[in-house]
Amino acid sequence: MKKFAIIEIGSNNTKTHIYENQKMIYENNTTIEFKKNYSKNHKIEEDDLNKLFTIIEKALEYTENIHIYGCSIFRNISTEELKNINLKLKNKFHIEIEVVSQEDEAKYTALGCYSDIKYDGNICVFIGGGGSIELIFVNNGKVLEKKYYNFGVVDVTQKFSSLKEDIPKCTFDEVYNYINELIGNINIEAEVLILAGGDHLYWYNNAGYKLLENKLYQSEKQKYMITKDMSDDYDHDALITSLNQIRERSDNPLWFYGARAMKVITNLISHKINAKYVIPTKINMEDGLKEKLINQKD
Repeated sequence: MKKFAIIEIGSNNTKTHIYENQKMIYENNTTIEFKKNYSKNHKIEEDDLNKLFTIIEKALEYTENIHIYGCSIFRNISTEELKNINLKLKNKFHIEIEVVSQEDEAKYTALGCYSDIKYDGNICVFIGGGGSIELIFVNNGKVLEKKYYNFGVVDVTQKFSSLKEDIPKCTFDEVYNYINELIGNINIEAEVLILAGGDHLYWYNNAGYKLLENKLYQSEKQKYMITKDMSDDYDHDALITSLNQIRERSDNPLWFYGARAMKVITNLISHKINAKYVIPTKINMEDGLKEKLINQKD
């Protein structure tokens, strides 16, 4: 099987995964603040496109078989703007962005979470990004319910800009109550909350928070978990501890601009659904798309 690359463009982070014979040989996560910068002039910034070009050029070092997918921010730009961006990409790299619907983004990400696990009980797959949030409730591989929200960490961080500072001026409860109004009621519960759609482990690892071994079920991509009480302690601590110190321990300091907002969002969801356990993962839409592409090639 030939090598192929998947580039997933989010509102805040762009992820690259390259495979050969179904084995990942390259992985990268680069912060490109498409949504934040789009809000300035209501168009995709040229500088952000140039950063995307650099990512594509790196992928081309491995393979010309590149599949590039645009998520929430690219669902919101005009047809004309998308056409112009794709024209640049086609002329420069002979590829185009395929815009993925919110429903398909959720479907592929959730599939990457539950397709290879066995668990007798309700699971909620949380798919969080810069511009949207999806919740997929599953029991033994059967989808029970889906919920979609058209806001994400970028929106919350714009509302509470001090979340990006070393110590924020806003409180956990202020942010929590604001997000609670956006989420509203959720009339289904799940014992397990899987965090997907981005590298949730990146936060815990750089913040130095202890994780437990996942003893609920076996999965190579879901090796760790925390209890609800641990989640509450960690998430509240995120708003009173030094963000600069956490950034200094990382290789992508920009990534942390949305981290605190994400922790409050996931904490609220865990309480809404009465989760007992939280499973942080790196699983994203690419995990489901990979299976789709492999099957197409076969």
